[in-house]
Amino acid sequence: MSWARIITPLSGGADDKAAIAAGAALAEPFGAELAGIYAPADIADLMPWMGEGFLGGVQSTALESLKEAAAIGEKHARVSMEACLYAKKKFIALQSPVWAALSTESRLSDVVVFTNDPPRGRGPLAEVFQQMVADEQRPVLIARDGFRVGGTAAVAWDGGKEASRAARLAMPLLERASKVVILAAPKASSRSFDPARLQAYYAARGIEADIDLLPDSGDAGPVLLYAARKADADVLVAGAFGHPRLQEFIFGGTTRSLLASDQPSLFLSH
Repeated sequence: MSWARIITPLSGGADDKAAIAAGAALAEPFGAELAGIYAPADIADLMPWMGEGFLGGVQSTALESLKEAAAIGEKHARVSMEACLYAKKKFIALQSPVWAALSTESRLSDVVVFTNDPPRGRGPLAEVFQQMVADEQRPVLIARDGFRVGGTAAVAWDGGKEASRAARLAMPLLERASKVVILAAPKASSRSFDPARLQAYYAARGIEADIDLLPDSGDAGPVLLYAARKADADVLVAGAFGHPRLQEFIFGGTTRSLLASDQPSLFLSH
């Protein structure tokens, strides 16, 4: 298996260079296209809040300021993308309706790459991250310092739908890993599952994986992180859990623990 198109959303801010570098690190082993997607705040989404008189006075000034900020952000994002030495790269600046355009780009990609801040609710791409995982249900890579393809990969497994989706979608990454470890805590789950089934699934596809049975724990997040670090994992593959509340996506406790950690990098799918 392989990946052909990797995208990374860009804001025009200082974090873009790190996001692009991580995207290139993921794309290069597969010879995949890397698309840097500039996703500015959509003026059309803000106009209803300005009222009927938005073309006059303060509203008009605010509108022009937003347009100017978007243009400056696009320029900075484009410069960051041009500085990337990866050959198969592409820069795309989205126009209104930005969210619809970003949804289309994500649906025609294999993985969406982020750095640490958006998954933690920080910066202009925080909502983009939530929408990619929750609404579009796209696989995402959260690249931490030192991310690379080809090291040790850990797979969090509980036999559930989300974990299964992540475990399957991460196959290209696992095929290139030097070592794969399945992390499972059967006694901590109300679901009955056997991690040896996932081990056999991988074996049938040429991936040799070890199994690490974790102790019973009420909070799986810290235990998973400890086991991943014990295995010296470069990336942890896991299902993302969450609960919708109004228009906000609140991630479940285990996922929150993983997002709050500094290592390892995460491959998530909801």
